[in-house]
Amino acid sequence: MSESGIKVRHLQTFVEVARQKSVVKAAASLHVSQPAVTKTIRELEQILGVAVIEREGRGIRLTRHGEVFLRHAGAALTALRQGVDSVSGERSGEAPTIRIGALPTVSTHIMPRAMQLFMNEKTWSRVKIVTGENAVLLEQLRVGDLELVIGRLAAAEKMTGFTFEHLYSEQVVFVVRAGHPLLAPRGSPLSRLGDYTILMPTRTAIIRPFVDNLLIVNGMGHLPDQIETVSDAFGRAFIQMSDAVWIISEGVVARDIENGALAKLPIDTRETRGPVGLTMRADSMASLPLSILLQTIREAASEAHQLMPRPG
Repeated sequence: MSESGIKVRHLQTFVEVARQKSVVKAAASLHVSQPAVTKTIRELEQILGVAVIEREGRGIRLTRHGEVFLRHAGAALTALRQGVDSVSGERSGEAPTIRIGALPTVSTHIMPRAMQLFMNEKTWSRVKIVTGENAVLLEQLRVGDLELVIGRLAAAEKMTGFTFEHLYSEQVVFVVRAGHPLLAPRGSPLSRLGDYTILMPTRTAIIRPFVDNLLIVNGMGHLPDQIETVSDAFGRAFIQMSDAVWIISEGVVARDIENGALAKLPIDTRETRGPVGLTMRADSMASLPLSILLQTIREAASEAHQLMPRPG
C-alpha cells in the first residue's frame, strides 16, 4: 500500500458512497458521473490493496476493511475541514463552525440553556445544530459531518468507533392535553388506549423498541389508530387539538408538563428508562470551543435533570 497515493477526492468519494450506500446516489450528491465514482473507488481499493465496498442487492455495503477505513477517512476529512475553517476563519475574523446533532429529547430540553451558557463564554464560534433520528445522526457523526451527537445511548453494535459520556437517564411518558378523558380516575389508562389515536415514535427511533416491549407486556401490542412521528412540533399541535395520546421521551415534554399545557398519564414506564449523553468519535480531539460547549451541555443537563421528577 502507498498511502501517498490517496487524495482528498478518494476520501470524499468513499465517504459519500458509504453514506448513501449507493454509487448512483453518491454520484448525484457529488455532481459527477457514476463511472467517475466507480473509477475513484477502484483507485482507492488499488492503493489500499483491499476491497472497501461490495454489492448488496441493488445497493452496496462496506466490507470489513471498508468499515475500518471509514472511521479514519471521516476523521481525516473532519480534520481537513477544521483546518480550512480555522484558516479561513482567522482571515475573516470568524471562528470555525461547531457541528452537533441533537435528538428531539435534548433539542428543547437541554440545548437552549446549553447555548445560552455557551454564548456567555464569548468564544465567537458558530454552532450548527442538526436534529433528526438517532441512526441518521450517528451516520453523520461517523463520516465526519458532525462532531458530537447528544441523545440516548445507541445499541452496542451501533457504537463501534464511538465513545459515550452519560449525563442523566430518562424514560418514555404517555402525555395528553389538559382535561383529556383518560385523566379521569376510571381504571388503568393502558386498557383504554385502543380507543384513541396514538402518536408513536417511528420504527427507526431509538426509543421505539422500549415502547413496543412496554405495550406488548401490558397486552396492548396492537393499537389500530397510530401516527408515527419524530416531530415534537407536530406532536404538540396535534394533541392540543384532539384526544390523541403521545408516547414520547420525557425530556421533550418536560416543560409542557410543568406549565400544565400537557398532562402525564399514570402509566408506569420505568422499564423504558435509559441513559442520555454525549456521543463522539473515539479518535476525535475536541477543540477549545468544542470543549467549552461540552461543559455547558453538562451544566445544562445537570440543571434540567435536577428539575425533572424522579421515576416512580
